[in-house]
Amino acid sequence: MTIVAQPLHARPRPADQLAWLTAGWPEFVFHDQETARHLGRVRELFAELEVVLLDGDEIVAAGWAVPLCWSGEVDDLPAGYNDSLARALAAYDAGQQPDTLAILAAAVRGDRQGQGLAGKLLGALRELAGQAAWPRVICPVRPTLKSRYPLTPIDRYAGWTRPDGSPFDPWIRTHYRLGARMVATAPRSQVITGTVAQWQSWTGMTFPDSGDFVIPDGLSVLHIDRATDQGVYVEPNVWLQHR
Repeated sequence: MTIVAQPLHARPRPADQLAWLTAGWPEFVFHDQETARHLGRVRELFAELEVVLLDGDEIVAAGWAVPLCWSGEVDDLPAGYNDSLARALAAYDAGQQPDTLAILAAAVRGDRQGQGLAGKLLGALRELAGQAAWPRVICPVRPTLKSRYPLTPIDRYAGWTRPDGSPFDPWIRTHYRLGARMVATAPRSQVITGTVAQWQSWTGMTFPDSGDFVIPDGLSVLHIDRATDQGVYVEPNVWLQHR
């Protein structure tokens, strides 16, 4: 198996080669209004920070990042995923020289998971920072197994370890094995809102009353308020910093 890293837009990609990228993600993450406001411009300005791994002509993994300014202090971290998008655009608009690469997404095709490709992809993304001479690489990580423990606060979950001392969560553990360290949690990485009908469509559930509900693939609970016809879901992440 010869795996090659390449910019996503190095050549035209048939749509069917990228269709798998939306698989495995809960439907509600595609309806974040804050993300929608920024993503088009982010993809246009920072297209060179989108990377794919190729096995021959097949795309087997893909990820993307944004450049932003961060002092290196925990108190100066973006609030999470959405704030990273906003910070990247703000730095660009202000003509500031970025000093930090924020890896915002990394995924391996379902049939190729467990082959070490996640580490190769993260390595390829980290190299982008080296090429640009940005000294810092950070990631607001979406913990893989947190959806099994939606009632557990993210600060507590992030501290769980296995008997060997490595992180309990497998996606955090992948970063850890590449030398990353946990620097903070991001309790409000994304805030996704919608009507009750929209949330019922996104989750396949019925919400007959107001209250907090555990939803499929949710890292925390969904709060439904039928009086205002609104559901609010707050997604927590974990900030990791790579060497």
